[in-house]
Amino acid sequence: MSNEYSNVPTVFDERASDPGAPRVVFVDDDDDLRHATVQMLELQGMRVTGHASAREALTQIDADFDGVVVTDLRMPDIDGLALFRQVRDRDADLPVILITGHGDIATAVQAMRDGAYDFLTKPYATERLAAAITHAAEKRRLVLENRRLRDEARRAALEDLTFIGNTAAIQRVKQIVENVADADIDVLIEGETGTGKDVVANALHRLSNRRKGPFVAINCGALPESVIESELFGHEAGAFTGAQKKRIGRIEYASGGTLFLDEIESMPLALQVKLLRVLETRTITPLGSNELRHLDLRVVAATKEDLGSSAARAHFREDLFYRLNVVTIRVPPLRERREDVPLLFSHYVGQAARRFQRAAPPVPPALRDELMRRNWPGNVRELVHLAERFVLGLDQPEPAIKGLEAASLPERLERYEAQLIREALAEHAGDVRATIEALGIARKTFYDKLQRHGIDRQSYVKASEGEQ
Repeated sequence: MSNEYSNVPTVFDERASDPGAPRVVFVDDDDDLRHATVQMLELQGMRVTGHASAREALTQIDADFDGVVVTDLRMPDIDGLALFRQVRDRDADLPVILITGHGDIATAVQAMRDGAYDFLTKPYATERLAAAITHAAEKRRLVLENRRLRDEARRAALEDLTFIGNTAAIQRVKQIVENVADADIDVLIEGETGTGKDVVANALHRLSNRRKGPFVAINCGALPESVIESELFGHEAGAFTGAQKKRIGRIEYASGGTLFLDEIESMPLALQVKLLRVLETRTITPLGSNELRHLDLRVVAATKEDLGSSAARAHFREDLFYRLNVVTIRVPPLRERREDVPLLFSHYVGQAARRFQRAAPPVPPALRDELMRRNWPGNVRELVHLAERFVLGLDQPEPAIKGLEAASLPERLERYEAQLIREALAEHAGDVRATIEALGIARKTFYDKLQRHGIDRQSYVKASEGEQ
């Protein structure tokens, strides 16, 4: 069959279309049918190119093609099945819809088992074709979006600075770290729990001229006061009961590298005096010794409090604060960089998938919306734990039967209550006493609500670990 449209590709002017509208490559050697179908799809608001042959269509399709391929099954030269196989070789996730006659249904069914998205038999309703294309285009959009997030996360993970994100807040942190890493000065890092202060400290060490020396990390809040002095300053044999042999302290061990003092606000006042002298003189005297030992180290301290505030004066020395506060880096909480959350989540989903040796599941829109809405009291650490539960299939979004806007008031309250409980559990690492105190409810009420909302408290319990 030939007419004025023979051998002329039907091309829709994409400049006049919505760039977010579904993009379609339509292939059929029947000129009249091809032209009519292209017009119909254009009227549906789609961006369409029509092609009389598979060979011609293949010039428009690559692994980054962001649309849908619709092809007739029976065509000369390269038929629709061969076209589908070539498209699948370029990108197995690219949706292909087959148009068949009744005699080719078995072939189309087998093609769907091999990965084709759908098939329609002639004659087909135009509404049915438009609906199939719309659904396939949405699937393609999600595939490309998840692929983009994974690629960005992979690129970010390979950067010298492992701060994933594109917001101005995190870019400012990266810039400061790059500027001061080689400057041999002490640094104070401020940030809420779970924001990644240890990541900043590690980056300062790795990018400095001390990178070949040791990176010694001490959590001042995790060491009992009875042993922290010996742990930091070391001791000689016989310095106290039980000191049977000489011990090199962590501060001296860090000489030539970087000493990272996490949760420095927890350091006892008596030790703050000794630390101040170490910072001022770069010398140390172990317990039970009169020997003054010289140090070559850089000190990076981290705190979740504002040590410059009047409230901190009761438990933290002002002179030590000013000695540490040569350069201060503030790590922003997630709620101040929400645009980075999907990229971060995709990165940690990939990490969890590799750790658990499972395929990384695609992130559905409902979960992505929830990620953007949360306040993240546990910050990056909470996000990491959520990614792990998501990969394990333990934290899936509720089926989107109807949106929150359409939910009744009791339904909204139930969802909000469950969200608050999850956030409190994440903030307190699953600790029951701290969580019920934060929520202001009785223990029995707390357990009743866990059961009603299907919340697994144990999934929030983690062994003591450094910040993510």
